[in-house]
Amino acid sequence: MIIMAVESSCDETAVALVKDGRTVLTDCIASQVDLHKIYGGVVPEIASRKHIEAIYGLAEQALSNAGLQRSDIDAVAVTYAPGLIGAVLVGVNFAKAVAMALNVPLIPVHHIRGHIAANYLAYPELEPPFACLVVSGGHTTLIDVKDYTKMEILGTTLDDAAGECFDKVARVLDMPYPGGASLDKRAQQGKEGRYPMPRARAGENPLDMSFSGLKTAAINLIHNARQKGEEIVVEDLCADFSAAVSDTLVPRAMALLKKTGYRKLAVAGGVAANSRIRRDILTAAEKLGAKVYMPPLKLCGDNGAMIGAQAYYEYLAGNVADMTLNAYATKSILGEAL
Repeated sequence: MIIMAVESSCDETAVALVKDGRTVLTDCIASQVDLHKIYGGVVPEIASRKHIEAIYGLAEQALSNAGLQRSDIDAVAVTYAPGLIGAVLVGVNFAKAVAMALNVPLIPVHHIRGHIAANYLAYPELEPPFACLVVSGGHTTLIDVKDYTKMEILGTTLDDAAGECFDKVARVLDMPYPGGASLDKRAQQGKEGRYPMPRARAGENPLDMSFSGLKTAAINLIHNARQKGEEIVVEDLCADFSAAVSDTLVPRAMALLKKTGYRKLAVAGGVAANSRIRRDILTAAEKLGAKVYMPPLKLCGDNGAMIGAQAYYEYLAGNVADMTLNAYATKSILGEAL
């Protein structure tokens, strides 16, 4: 089954062709990073307009790259939630038009389910059940992946997402967009211990997390130093901040393994590209005798291939949509796709 998959939830326009949920025939991505860099972050209205400009050409490019015709497409999949509402609407409306024109099924895919499915492309042997840490700019969640379309949230951030904190601190430090990646590069050059950072305990659920206090502590430290005319060793601050985020995420990911009894841990989302988090998870999981699945860096960010991978399993589960499909800025990963 060949699925054309569309992703446009933020600032990457992507169209991929994926076969049977596991094989990427092509994955075409138009990045807007250079455009939004001058603003220090994504401008939703600009992102939506750029999606409109790019999406048709990407679909044509995908077919050309794969050597396929429109008649070879068996279904069309699309990210329908969550994301910047204008941006998501562009992808949803395009996918609906293609599905109607080709008279093929329309498969709605939750963006975070797509991030989890990126691991199916990188690891053909990976099958549920497994534990999963989703860590991105908008989500930080611990999930029991019971089946391809059946999941249970066992822990989550009670305030900010880890990726959002990376981006905000990087912006205050005047680092170029995307801030998380820039901060990670500087952290690799720093030494820990100069700037102690808090590690929060959140609520009654030991798997829940909180990052707002950490973000505030880092930003206040930067502002106070600047007001006093004190020099900040940026690399060391980035190293300490990264360590604090990792020290919040990794122990809870290991606790998730213990709670579920699984010996398989998948990591998903853009922050899965962070070098410190990747290293700490591998070290901690090895001590538990658990296998870690982390997508290669090119599949950590938003892409169409991950949407096509998850779409295959949504289709097998009967989760298809009609032309009334709408876009949603927020929507739970749980339950039915619609």
